[in-house]
Amino acid sequence: MTHANAGNSEEPISFVDKRKVDPDSGEVREQAGAGNGSAPAGPEATNGDGAEAPVSDASVELAERTADLQRLTAEYANYRRRTERDRKAAIDTAKAGVVTELLGVLDDLDRAKAHGDLESGPLKSVADKLADALRKQGLEEFGSEGEPFDPTLHEAVQHEGSGHDPVIGLVMRKGYRFGDRVLRHALVGVTDGVGDLPTAAPSDQAGAATSGDAEASDADAGTNEG
Repeated sequence: MTHANAGNSEEPISFVDKRKVDPDSGEVREQAGAGNGSAPAGPEATNGDGAEAPVSDASVELAERTADLQRLTAEYANYRRRTERDRKAAIDTAKAGVVTELLGVLDDLDRAKAHGDLESGPLKSVADKLADALRKQGLEEFGSEGEPFDPTLHEAVQHEGSGHDPVIGLVMRKGYRFGDRVLRHALVGVTDGVGDLPTAAPSDQAGAATSGDAEASDADAGTNEG
């Protein structure tokens, strides 16, 4: 009986409060083992000081890959612009070469027009269509009487006047350009502008008019006496 009662006696039950926050004070409890220098359990403890190293290496690698991608994108954009510029330059050069070969035909048509051969008929239609087609491709003619003389566009083979403020007085051959490219300079004769011609002063003009009236009066008087 004594042994049975001893076996059925209840043993005290102990509880270990493992909560990290004290329910009464609300303060964070110090973890076990922290006081004796042992590292806390968890993934950071297994790696020690290098626990955050993999994350840092990934960020650096991502930044390097991003910089490489941006550099490649910029290089590709520059390559596309350079290729497009070279392609356009090659096309313009080819067009300019073809148009230059046709300038002689345009000169013949201009001479025929000057002689009145393009007033009507099939040749006039052909000349108009050719001129329109070349104009649409970018061909422009320059060099006409009265335009200011420009040595970069005009070639002067005749000079008249003092040379101050020169303008085109005679066009011997038209000039042509294709876009920004001058295909042929215009052959012109240069003279002074209208603003450079000498003009009589108002007093001189009045004196000349008075003198003219006096001479006319004398002539009339002589006629009446006769």
